[in-house]
Amino acid sequence: MSKVTFYTLGCKVNQYETEAMEEIFEKRGYTIVDNDEIADIYVINTCTVTNLGDRKSRQFIRRAKKLNKNAIVAAVGCYSQVAPEEVEEIEGVDIVIGTTDRDKIVDLCEKARIENKKINIVKNIKGHKEFENLNIVDVKDKTRAYIKIQEGCNQFCSYCIIPYARGPIRSRGLEDIVTETKRLSKAGFKEIILTGIHVASYGKDLHDITLLNVIEEVSKVKGIERIRLSSIEPTLIDEDFMKGTAEVKKLCDHFHLSLQSGSDRVLERMNRKYTTSQYKDIVNLIRRYLPNAGITTDIIVGFPGETEEEFEETYNFVKDIGFSRIHVFKYSPRKGTPAIEFKDQIDGNTKHIRSEKLISLGDNLMDNFHEKFIGETMKVLFEEANKDDVGFMEGYTTNYIRVKAKTLEANKGKILPVKIIDKENDFLIGKIEEL
Repeated sequence: MSKVTFYTLGCKVNQYETEAMEEIFEKRGYTIVDNDEIADIYVINTCTVTNLGDRKSRQFIRRAKKLNKNAIVAAVGCYSQVAPEEVEEIEGVDIVIGTTDRDKIVDLCEKARIENKKINIVKNIKGHKEFENLNIVDVKDKTRAYIKIQEGCNQFCSYCIIPYARGPIRSRGLEDIVTETKRLSKAGFKEIILTGIHVASYGKDLHDITLLNVIEEVSKVKGIERIRLSSIEPTLIDEDFMKGTAEVKKLCDHFHLSLQSGSDRVLERMNRKYTTSQYKDIVNLIRRYLPNAGITTDIIVGFPGETEEEFEETYNFVKDIGFSRIHVFKYSPRKGTPAIEFKDQIDGNTKHIRSEKLISLGDNLMDNFHEKFIGETMKVLFEEANKDDVGFMEGYTTNYIRVKAKTLEANKGKILPVKIIDKENDFLIGKIEEL
């Protein structure tokens, strides 16, 4: 029986798509093995959001061929989509697939082996209008399940390559989403995470269906106790959306609202669709409905032309908002995006200094947020054994705080009330209360 292994880079969408491709291979009689085993087929699900993503993609491709010179190597995903010829020229690549047609991967691998020649099926994605269903039937040993509900992005932020890698927005049919949710519920999952490339755009190509409709319908599925949203555009949030979601008690009070900069001038150069004032109003609106909501975000430092004054504006804005967690990225020039042509590119050392300063602030903000809940009782979905403390399990609250507590491994996958007694690094420490 032939063996196949996967290297997955990048976002949760990529991870979801990898699991879907694994299932396609399994249905055809292949065995999925870990990366440290010698395989007959290596699939590298690439990322191109940053230069680092490109570089790691190339490294994994070369590593695969070194492990087994006779193996078939397939490069799929975003990097393959935006630079198919470049990927094809990497020594060792046999198959190049972009962000469509991944359901054909097994046939293509077998064809490449038989014909002993390279295959490149990447096509222009600009006019692609159909959502590609890559369903996952048999989800592996996890307690939270991702459902990809949307593909593509029409925002065209000046720094971002994703619209060119993923194409225009396409929404998955509501009925299909509900069907997969029911299947996951029967498999024992308690929490569903709705993910996509630009989730806030869900339904804009369907005209009569919105993201709120998805949340409402998924919440009706018996056995599902939590619904979580992946990263969303701040402009999705308005009074009607919050009123609607407030009635869906299963929706987690956690919102990952992409910020990218706390300077209006930088936001304008980035082609973001909001101002800092609008963003703050959105955060205040969320907190009015959900006072304990975890609000997390992404921030880019060192965008072309970012002055010290603009960076300080970002720093002070982040501090003022009081995020529960932040993810900091150094600006990475991407070929094919407008920002690569902008003047006043920022040097690496300045990016590093600004990044470290924001990361330190983020740690303090997370600590402050966590401290608020000491003494409170919170519902925790236990997911796995804690690596450092024997006999402890860990999991997440609805507002996305990691909690560990002493409990039996048999409680994996259960949602239990936990009295918070202390904090440690990025964890809260709790004690399970009697039911």
